[in-house]
Amino acid sequence: MANVSDIIIVGGGIGGLAAALSIQETGKSIAVFEQAPEFGEIGAGIQLAPNALEVLDRLGVKEEIVKYAVFPKRLVLKDVYTAKELATLDLGEAFQKEYGQPYIVLHRSDLHRVLYEACQKRGNIQFFTNQCIQTAEQNGDTVTVVNQNGETFSAEAVIGADGVKSKLRKLFIDDEPVNSAYVAYRGAIPIEEIAHGTNLDLDDVIMWIGPNLHMVQYPVRRGELYNQVVVFKSYDATVEDWGTPEEMARRFENSHPKVQNALNYINRQFRWQMYDREPIENWTKGKITLLGDSGHAMLQYLAQGGVQALEDAFVLGEELKRHNSYEEAFKTYQEVRIPRASMVQRSARKWGETIHAVDPLTILLRDRLFEQHKPTDYHNVDFLYGYFNKNYQRVDS
Repeated sequence: MANVSDIIIVGGGIGGLAAALSIQETGKSIAVFEQAPEFGEIGAGIQLAPNALEVLDRLGVKEEIVKYAVFPKRLVLKDVYTAKELATLDLGEAFQKEYGQPYIVLHRSDLHRVLYEACQKRGNIQFFTNQCIQTAEQNGDTVTVVNQNGETFSAEAVIGADGVKSKLRKLFIDDEPVNSAYVAYRGAIPIEEIAHGTNLDLDDVIMWIGPNLHMVQYPVRRGELYNQVVVFKSYDATVEDWGTPEEMARRFENSHPKVQNALNYINRQFRWQMYDREPIENWTKGKITLLGDSGHAMLQYLAQGGVQALEDAFVLGEELKRHNSYEEAFKTYQEVRIPRASMVQRSARKWGETIHAVDPLTILLRDRLFEQHKPTDYHNVDFLYGYFNKNYQRVDS
């Protein structure tokens, strides 16, 4: 059994790396265990709201991250059939003044790379690949993890950041991911490929919405790539091969020509069948705790999954600075984070029901409410974006 570090983080995604950056400020040594052969991030774009930027700023990586970002002017909801603008949110000067940070979009791999490179510069963070951790167990002052080959590694504490299919979550509850019956196709392509002969709205994050479906579009990587996400509810979600490209084409029949054109550029080889988890009341067991999707996997509709993992990372680092014992730090961390993350999980589900409404009367009432919304009325998003302004004042402010 190898004693590799003070703290083992299981999972080298965005949440795991952010946690390593946050915790290393305590002086603790950290080992990040990743199941893939190398550290990296697949997928496509990610939206980072002010609550994410605040964390990244405090971790010292915001300046590097914004080099790869696009700063959209608006969030726009459009009817998928008529292209009518249903509601907008202005992300300009008033927004940034309200929340102290901008709203940016970028490629997930750019965010992951910046976090990884920042971790590499810290002398107290080391990395292990090809490590699929199966379980963890605390014996006295030591926590031991076991990988897929039966090899064991020990540390003073363990943080499970191993995603929606987390194995460490099973230490707390024997549940399964919840199948939403929705599937996502997503990817980013060179902007010139889709821009040829097409009038793209490059200043906005656009969400086209309709019954049981939506599509999101925005540029990433300094405007070099165009990110598109197509989501729909599958009527075949009980079979293994559900959410096929053929079903996607059927579901988007009669959509607006701009949407039809965009579908031509969707990579049909990669699909994500969408799952979340039910909120749970406990993430911590002695010197073991959960972070990110392992604790609170959520549907993507509020663009807060990765953002909530970043919030976790910041709060966990702060609590480890404040407390002398891991048990106290982890307990306080979850007392702060469970109510917050659970609320966002539930809100993501509700927002999904809203944008995917099917009943004509419900759609009519929803759209009338949207019409009453002013682009600079931030009341409806304050519960997400205003979190740090209200709860974590900077020491130097």
